[in-house]
Amino acid sequence: MSCIFILYIAVFQHAAARDVVTTPAQTASSAQSNSQGSAGTDPVALYAKRSDLASGRQAAAIWVARLQQNPRDFASAAWLARVYYWLGGHAPEAERKSLLEKGIAAGRTAVALEPNRPEGHFWIAANMGMLAESFGLRQGLKYKGEIRDELTTVLRLDPAFQHGSADRALGRWYYKVPGLFGGSNTKSEEHLRKSLTYGPGSTTSLYFLAETLIAQKKYQEARDVLQKLKETPGDPDWAPEDREYKAKGQQLLEGMKK
Repeated sequence: MSCIFILYIAVFQHAAARDVVTTPAQTASSAQSNSQGSAGTDPVALYAKRSDLASGRQAAAIWVARLQQNPRDFASAAWLARVYYWLGGHAPEAERKSLLEKGIAAGRTAVALEPNRPEGHFWIAANMGMLAESFGLRQGLKYKGEIRDELTTVLRLDPAFQHGSADRALGRWYYKVPGLFGGSNTKSEEHLRKSLTYGPGSTTSLYFLAETLIAQKKYQEARDVLQKLKETPGDPDWAPEDREYKAKGQQLLEGMKK
């Protein structure tokens, strides 16, 4: 088991890019913007190419500018929290803490604007979780309770949000936190299986479930889950994440065969 509060919240699996912009007015505004500009000025299109960090940074810069122009722009705040999470997990080490802290701030802005929508709550937890994973015990102690509270809020508001991402993240939380501090492999399995009812093809949920099953010595079940992960086609909108978890799943499966 890793350090006490390592809380990897891989939360963004299988959530379509349109999830944040849902109202008719926002959709119309987005369509108008796209018709007036090229892909180089469309932050959602830039985010879709996030494997290239320069593209992700461009998307972030556009959402920052939009939020400065309109401090009540909920969609930009929510997207900004989301892109900072990606950058905070993939940028050079020296930049990651600052990026994740900016993600938390953007998430808090989204919550202030729309407290009864799940996006802000979710991305606050995601960025906090990545901080806890990457920067050790002090960050874990600082954010442990708030991560769980924000994810519980998402479950209350919309348990199906982003194909069960809150259950996925809570499943990982219970797996990573030692029992003395509230962790439980049984609860981890329950939440991860619940997340798969919303997104059966989630490579992240499948990988996390396999690790939880291994921790419970349910080796054959874990192999079956990893085989399903290997065969899952994935989601074109989340190709970078699918590649990462398919590779990790294959490595874990091969390790079990030795």
